[in-house]
Amino acid sequence: MKVLCIRGNNLTSFAGTFALELDRPPLDRLGLFAITGATGAGKSTLLDALCLALFDRTPRLGGRGGVPVGRADEEEEARLSAYDVRGMLRRGAGEGFAEVDFQGKDGKRYRARWSVWRARSRAEGRFRPQEMTLTEVATGQQFGRTKGEVLAAIQERLGLSFDQFRRSALLAQGEFAAFLKADASERAELLERMTGTEVYSRLSMAAHEKNKGEQEELARRELGLAAISLMEAGERGAAEGRLVEEAEARKGVEARLGEA
Repeated sequence: MKVLCIRGNNLTSFAGTFALELDRPPLDRLGLFAITGATGAGKSTLLDALCLALFDRTPRLGGRGGVPVGRADEEEEARLSAYDVRGMLRRGAGEGFAEVDFQGKDGKRYRARWSVWRARSRAEGRFRPQEMTLTEVATGQQFGRTKGEVLAAIQERLGLSFDQFRRSALLAQGEFAAFLKADASERAELLERMTGTEVYSRLSMAAHEKNKGEQEELARRELGLAAISLMEAGERGAAEGRLVEEAEARKGVEARLGEA
């Protein structure tokens, strides 16, 4: 999996449309770069947009429930809970989106989009349920009709769940510590998926199974050999002598027949 581009519109720190194109110069040539800026500049919003488009979740809003949040003139039922991801829509905006282009584990380019808006796209309207889409860029084919189906299709192509993504590809806001504290098998699985080296684990397992099968076949053959009884040395010598005598006798008979 590889993130190629992050786009968005009217998300918290960003007014209007923004785009971070990781597959174009100069970022496509950089092995490492830093996202820096003052508090409120939008550093975390970029990571939020990435997670919203792919998972409809963000590390910052990882809790559940929370107190209702909204304008003073809004009715209680029209407000969002403190952990509702729709609250990522910028104050005063009627609609917004987060969009991510990524290369799936199958090598194809996909576009995941998360959209949110208020009724009639007006800042004072009530929030509508967020929607998600997943499109293969080359063909325009869309996957999934409901949000749940789209999320499943995205995860299948990423090869990572939200928890695995935030502990490996993201590591935002203290998640690096969570990655380090994960057990050895979980860290190994994450690192393999990040680097694409899980193929070596499969090869190792296949080699182990092949060796196990060959060892079992060798053991069966050794049991078969052990079941064969061997002659004593004296008995074997007498048998060999008889074979020699029989061979000489056959030669004599053949010689006489040839003369006749």
